[in-house]
This record gives sequence, structure tokens and C-alpha cells, in this order.
Amino acid sequence: MSSSINRRHFLASATCLATAAVAGGVLGADIAQAAPSTYTPDWNSVDQHPPAPEWFQDAKFGIYFHWGAFSVPAFDNEWYPRNMYQTGSNANQHHIATYGRPSAWPYHNFINGAKDPAGNTVQFAPKLKSAGGKFDPDEWVQLFVDAGARFAGPVAEHHDGFSMWDSQVNEWNSVDKGPGLDLLQLFSTAIRARGLKLLVAMHHAYHFNGFYEFVPGQTDPGLKKLYGQLGSSAENQLWYDKLKEVIDRAQPDILWQDFKLDAVDETQRLNFLSYYYNQANSWGREVVATYKDGMNGKGEVFDYERGGPGDLTAPYWLTDDSISSSSWCYTQGIGYYSIPQMLHSFLDRISKNGNVLLNIAPMADGTIPQAQKDILLGIGDHLKRFGESVYSTRAWTAYGEGPTKMGGGAFTTPHAGTPQDIRFTRNKADTVLYATVLGWPGTTLTIKTLSSDRIDLSSLTSVKLLGSTAGTYIDLPTPAQHSSGLTVALPSSAPYSAGAYVLKLTFSGTIPGLRPLVGAIAFTDVNYTGNAAVLTVGDYTAADLTAAGPGPRTLSSLRPAPGYQVIGYSDDNFTGTSWTFTADNPDLRVTGNNDKVTSLRVQFNPATYFRITNVTNGLALDGGGNVASGANLKQWTWDGSSNLQWHAEAVADGYYRLVNRTNGMVADGWGATTDGSAARQAPWNGGTSQQWRITHRGGERHSIANRATGLVLDGGGNVASGSVTKQWTYGNSTNLQWTFTAL
Repeated sequence: MSSSINRRHFLASATCLATAAVAGGVLGADIAQAAPSTYTPDWNSVDQHPPAPEWFQDAKFGIYFHWGAFSVPAFDNEWYPRNMYQTGSNANQHHIATYGRPSAWPYHNFINGAKDPAGNTVQFAPKLKSAGGKFDPDEWVQLFVDAGARFAGPVAEHHDGFSMWDSQVNEWNSVDKGPGLDLLQLFSTAIRARGLKLLVAMHHAYHFNGFYEFVPGQTDPGLKKLYGQLGSSAENQLWYDKLKEVIDRAQPDILWQDFKLDAVDETQRLNFLSYYYNQANSWGREVVATYKDGMNGKGEVFDYERGGPGDLTAPYWLTDDSISSSSWCYTQGIGYYSIPQMLHSFLDRISKNGNVLLNIAPMADGTIPQAQKDILLGIGDHLKRFGESVYSTRAWTAYGEGPTKMGGGAFTTPHAGTPQDIRFTRNKADTVLYATVLGWPGTTLTIKTLSSDRIDLSSLTSVKLLGSTAGTYIDLPTPAQHSSGLTVALPSSAPYSAGAYVLKLTFSGTIPGLRPLVGAIAFTDVNYTGNAAVLTVGDYTAADLTAAGPGPRTLSSLRPAPGYQVIGYSDDNFTGTSWTFTADNPDLRVTGNNDKVTSLRVQFNPATYFRITNVTNGLALDGGGNVASGANLKQWTWDGSSNLQWHAEAVADGYYRLVNRTNGMVADGWGATTDGSAARQAPWNGGTSQQWRITHRGGERHSIANRATGLVLDGGGNVASGSVTKQWTYGNSTNLQWTFTAL
């Protein structure tokens, strides 16, 4: 983990690729795969491993911790071992002032123990309370239980190469050096004694792939090992040997790995996966392996660092985040996120089909600061009272509504929501819908998603407010559904204090199908029931449909959003007989297509005109009338003019041309190569500068990227009507996001 710019750069491409691979969203449970009885070290075999077992999807919340020799200086962050050697860095200057030059006072002194210039002994050597110290693993785990965690575990080795177990392959371990304790065993015993699943986090792929790049070459064999200087073959073998030891000693339920797996030999990656999965078979347990890069992404769970997707995303995923905004390990003056930020971002992430792994930062002596305990207990308070809306739930067709947008990729800051923000979950039986409101909304609440033009609520039997203690409820009057939503009458004032409030909507049968706002929803049963997947604009092979939820040849009903179409194909890779659906189809048996769609495309309907509106400024994309070829694209306040209306017509390879209704010209990137260049329009010529990739970015938002340049359409912020539409490198700014409204 790190807050460093280098780390952020390393992860950018991996995160983008993984996000693209799983775009779509899920409603139903992951489709079970037939796991082999024995795994072999090849992708075809390990890809058959079921990535997210039911217990993992039920658990929702886990805790781990960055704690080790890097906690001793309590400065900078957990990358202190690297940064102290980087001339001129803050850590380097601090180290020289506090301990001396790294050449004379190296990092391994924090492990072996040494005197600082003031004569004080400095060492990572926490002592158990039973031995007169401040460290008690049982107390840690009790805190995790009180916080509502269902899985927990240590960072067993960080980038620094110090193993927190009695390693036989690495003499730099917590038994032979430092505390003289098998920390992994202590934590494993305490965690399993309280009925939690065990997570073990390993960060050692980066240990020999760049972490110690500023450390001078060593001559001592032991120091070569600590500082990742053994050479490629030996380092890759050591990477695998450490994992094998952890698997055999701890039998982890989740083996979490940090980035740079793509720099580890593929042979050793496959050796690890097959060994772990085979050992799990011998234990009779379903296990989870996570990744940020370096895996095919079929048998493992993708992990977003400090973030998560902007919308429902499949397959089932995980995010790891820290209780602190400034560091993953304890530092003096460490800053913390607030309880609302942590709680609301957690609720947002589970509503989007994910789990949360939250990091805490204990002090070197084993003390957990009270401020960190308070945040954990704040989350635990919600889960203790309202856990039925979290544990063992699944994502619904829509993740939620409201003004606060969260997620959108890795390294996105947790946000506190507002009383206008709602996040949905459902029970596994699909008969109860939970609407969690991120604040007390007042005497009435209108849930816009549940409007009469989107869902039939005739089977709704009751709406209740979850009570202050688990299993208690406050009955509410029968709500009123109308074209703008479902209005629920609430008590005149909040009946109790809470970080969020939960409505329980119970139906006489399955929750009715919801009409989507973008893309389409595909259902496995007729009348919009059964397992389902939210499918945004894009192409879905048989494998993609499996990842999204229902799988190929299982679709029995479809609901395209207004202005969208679905083209289904009888064979994989968009071949064979095809059928085009532009409207709701409650029963594919009527048209003879039931259980026949093997691959499909979700597209904008080329016959529909759209208003394309910038998210930041609310202005519509403007062709400007009968202008000359090469004229700039502008933006204008919506007035219904045909100048502001566009066809989105698929051309090839998932790209579109945007055709203006007045002048018939298309949006053109015009060879732009720099941020801020104007977007223009010209008659269609088939060139790549006139082709655009429309990518869903959560909710109703999309980015529009030029095929030739990769730049996206940019509204430019809160600009005046008539301003030029520009192009920019894509980021998370809403200036670069647009909505498509069918006319």
C-alpha cells in the first residue's frame, strides 16, 4: 500500500484493464463453475476456480493492518524503508536527522535493534501483555469482532521483506529477529478462535521489483536477501516459497496480494495458484485469492485500492482502503477519515457488488490508537443494529440514487453521503429490498428509483424502518407511488441517532423487475424475474455474459432502457442468427428466442435522437445549425432545437459516430493531440477521428473518447452557453462525463 505517486502510476494501467474487463454489473449470484478436483499450473486449469464463494459474498467486511519494522520510525508512511534511501526525500532528511545517514544506520537496524545517536535502543520488538508489554492479539481481534468484521488478518510481509512468521526460507523473520514471536500464528489462532475467516496479506511481489531501488548493492548474502538483490531466478523462487510457507502454516481463507504480480515469473504465479487451490481442496474449504494485476481475472477476485467502481460491477470484487488518508502504517500526526466517510463509502461499495477490507495502523508497541478504535466501533454500531441489510445480502438492479457520487476507480476518496443519498441491497431470496438512507431525510422520503414508470409495486406488502436494535421495526404507512418516485411517510423526527437509516420493503413474491435508465437488463426467467444482469453499452461474448451473472443461453426476458437496443446472437462472438430488441420483452418464448442468446451487443438505438448533456454544466452538445465543415462543436442551454439532437450510430469495433440532426455532420476529433483542443464537426468520411468510444462511468454518466487520439469530450466546467466543446485526457472530473437522454 502507499500514498506515493510512484505506486499510483504503477497501478493505473492494471486498474483500467480490470475495470474494462468487468464492466456491466451484476444482480444475481455468480454462476458456479465446475471446479476441478486437482488444479494444474496453467491458466486453463486455475481459471476454473470459483473466485468468490458464497461465504465471501455474505461477509462484506474485513479488517487488516500494516504493522511491522516500518512502524518504528512512525514517519512518512509504510514506504519509509524505501524512501529513507532516496536522497533529499522527507524520509531521507528525517532519517539523517534522527538516526544518521542510511549508509551508517541502515533499515535493518530497525529489525536487529541498534542505538540511535541519543543512545536509545531502536527496534521493532513489541511485547505481549502477558510478558509486560502492550500487545495483545486477542484484544485486537475482539475489536475486529465489535467492528462487525467477518474476516481479518495481518500483513504477513510488506514490501520490506520482513516475514511475520517462523520462516525457514527467510531468516529475516519475526521469530529469529525483532520481537521473537510468530506473529502470523498468534493472529491466526486469535482470529479463528472468534469464528472469523482468516485473511493473510502478502506484498512481497514488489519487494524485489523496485522497492529497494535506492539501496546500494550489498555483499553480505543475508542483506542481499533483505534488500531484494539475489537475482531474478532466486527472487522469484523465494516469492513462491514464502507463499507456500504461509499456505501450509496458516491455511488462509483469503490470500490477498498487492501489486506487481505482473513482474513475477508467470510459472511461479501459476505454481502458487494451483498449490493454494489444491491445498484448499484437501482442507475441504473454499478460498479466495485476490489480485491487482498479473492474473487472468477468472479464478481470482479483483481488488481496487482505495476506491471502487462508480456503478454495479461484475464479477464480485473487493476494495482495500485505509482508516487514514495519510498513511497505511502508524505515523506521528496521522490523519483519519471520519466515521461517516468510512461508513457511507462502505455502504456504497457493498451496494455495487463488492466487499470492503479496511486497514488500521497500530503503533509499533502493539497499541491501537483510540481514534482508530472509535472509527471501527462506529462502523460496528451500524452493523450491530442494521446488519440484516448488509450481511448475506446481494446487489440489486440499481445500486442507489442521490447527489453524492462515490467510486469510479482506484484512489478515489471516501465520501460521506447526505439524507438525499440512498443505497440499495436485497436479500438472497429476492423478496426484500433494503433502502439505506445516508442521513435522516425528514418527515417524508421519495425514492425516485421506484417511480411508476420504472417498476410495478403492486406486490409490495409492507415498508418498515429498521429499529434501533437488531430485529426490531417501526411500521410505516402505506407509501404512495407516482411518476416521480415512491413517497414514504416517516416519523416526525428521527426515532434514534444513527449514521444511516434503513427502510425494509417486503414483497409478496420476488422483487419486480426495474426498467433501466441506461443499457439493458437481461433476466433468466420470464416477466423480468430470476437472476439478472445490468448490461451497459458494449459487446458481451459468452464469457462476458457468464462474468456478468446469467450466462449464455439463459435469457428469458429483456428490458432495454429508452433509446437503447439489444442485438442477441445464437452463437458466440456475435455470429449465427441475430435478433434485435428495442423495447421491453417479458417473454422471449413468444418470439422463439428463449434460452438461445449466446452473445449480445447493447447499443444506442440508431433511430433515436439523444440530448447529450455535460454533467458539470448541464449544457447540451450543440452542432450550431447549418455551419461549415470544420466548425467547432459548442454547448448550449437545452431548448429542444434540432441543433442539440444527435444520433449515436454504431460503426465498428464498439465505436459510434455522433450525427447532428440539423446539419447531418458528425463529431470529429480533428487530429487533436493536446488537452484543450476543440472538438469539431464534418461530413462523415469513415475516418477514425470521427469515431467515438462511449464508456459507462456509473449512474447515467458516460465518457466519449475519440478513436484516433484517445482524448474525451470535455465540457470545460461551468462555462457559458455557446462555449466550445474541447477534448481532454480522461480523468474523474465530471467535466468529462455526459448523459444521453432519449427524445
